[in-house]
Amino acid sequence: MKLTFHGAAQMVTGSKHLLELNDGTKVLFDCGMFQGNPKEADALNRYFGFDPASIHFMILSHAHNDHCGLIPKLVKDGYDGKIYCTEATFDLAKILLYDSAHIQESDVAYHNKKRASRGEDKVKALYTEADVDNALERFVPIGFHEVITLKDGLEFMYTDVGHILGAAAIHLTITTDKGKKQISFSGDVGRYNDELLNAPEVFPQADYLLLESTYGSSLHEDVVMKDKRLLDIITNTCVSKKGKLIIPSFSVGRTQEIIYALNRLEITKKLPNVKFYVDSPLSVEATNVMKQHQDKLNKKFQQFLKIDSEPFDFKNLTYIQSAEASRALNNHHEPCVIISASGMADAGRVKHHIKHCIGNARNTILLVGYCEPNSLGGKLMRNQKRVTIFGEPFDVVAEIESIRSMSAHGDYDDLCQFIACQNPALVQKLFLVHGEPEVQQIFKSKLLRKGFLEIEIPSMHQTFVL
Repeated sequence: MKLTFHGAAQMVTGSKHLLELNDGTKVLFDCGMFQGNPKEADALNRYFGFDPASIHFMILSHAHNDHCGLIPKLVKDGYDGKIYCTEATFDLAKILLYDSAHIQESDVAYHNKKRASRGEDKVKALYTEADVDNALERFVPIGFHEVITLKDGLEFMYTDVGHILGAAAIHLTITTDKGKKQISFSGDVGRYNDELLNAPEVFPQADYLLLESTYGSSLHEDVVMKDKRLLDIITNTCVSKKGKLIIPSFSVGRTQEIIYALNRLEITKKLPNVKFYVDSPLSVEATNVMKQHQDKLNKKFQQFLKIDSEPFDFKNLTYIQSAEASRALNNHHEPCVIISASGMADAGRVKHHIKHCIGNARNTILLVGYCEPNSLGGKLMRNQKRVTIFGEPFDVVAEIESIRSMSAHGDYDDLCQFIACQNPALVQKLFLVHGEPEVQQIFKSKLLRKGFLEIEIPSMHQTFVL
């Protein structure tokens, strides 16, 4: 067998891992979009590193854009098989992919006007909404623990990893006349003390394990400290400085976590009396999906529902959908909190809000999770004093804060607990994916001390023989 890593290889976006069996059968784990610097990401997103028409099966771990965002292009470029996912992942991926297509088509129209004025050829979007229509017809939603036979001697099942709603680890069993081999892909691993989601589940012993490593070298703050930090930043910005707090946030997962945290603070009467806005149509739709699947959230959340039947709403919170209402926020001079996509601040409405707020010391930009180093969020997180937004240079005068522990990714302890169900001596090879190289090297040394013998950190398009 061969395993090739076509994304999330020494980086944290573009998840794509291709398994080729001895009989030529090809199984693709995820088909994610690269994010970060627009020019670099666009070039990466236009080249798969494999022929989509040659793939026989595709299995999706979850609905974040860096794991599912290139599926419509995969189908457009020739993939004609099924796309397996969990039920909640299907509901989330559907709204996310349409949003992605809409953004691409709008961006391309804008750029082509500029290109035409310079006498340059037009560029095309990676895919359109029509391509999303075609891709969604191939989705097959299934349940956790449901064993799916792909072909004779090849089956898989999902286990819950608690990263976002519907997020799953993939466990593939290959049976030949020489016996069975188990290949497990973690997808993105969540946290064991999450306020909303179930803890990651134990999973069968793997012969080969693909493990995410985003926070493999760090520990997160606990929930109490996280909520206190959020409250302190809101109070400092909106009460003490009378400014605006801009929170770039991923629409799927992160935004709902923030709203739920704010609701808990409101119920305990700790939240300042200021206006809160969720400015993202996708966030509104994702929150509605979360409400539809409330029964799948954890016991702690089910107890909270007995206190508040609307956990994603509270006094002074307004959900904004229209572009006109979004633009009006830039002329709103009262203290307020604006939660808007995208989480890395490299696209979407939040980029406009940052542009209007970055030059005023009264304002704060709060980063609440991982940001790719070349993204606008990544540059702000590194305290870069001057950034470019929509082609214009801006001095960073606003205060920059971060609560990286609000990430939906588990930290070093969570990741170690996730793989504690494995006998390290039986894992023939462990591959670290979805992480920055420096973090992966630190995590690798920790895993070696825990008894894992063969640990690889794949590079882009690198192939391993299993």
